[in-house]
Amino acid sequence: MGGDHGHSKLSMPDYKVWKWEGTPLEATQQRLARRGLRDPWARNEAWRYTGSFGNPVTFKDVLMRGFKGGFVAFAVALAVEYAFFTPKKSDH
Repeated sequence: MGGDHGHSKLSMPDYKVWKWEGTPLEATQQRLARRGLRDPWARNEAWRYTGSFGNPVTFKDVLMRGFKGGFVAFAVALAVEYAFFTPKKSDH
């Protein structure tokens, strides 16, 4: 039942790749260390603070995403409309 269907096993990165040093998790680890505690799973959350995940999304990013492409598409559509379907003058 089910079977493999030709899919290979999902490759996971080595757990030693992620480091919590230099992330906000470092402050959390230091606060825990003052109480004699440690979070062994902090390394599993370190990916959230690296690469493109570490950059906060601003309001400007949300509004401007796709604006350039959308404006170009609007300009092309407007040019096609006026080139092929010229507005008719009415006698109103």
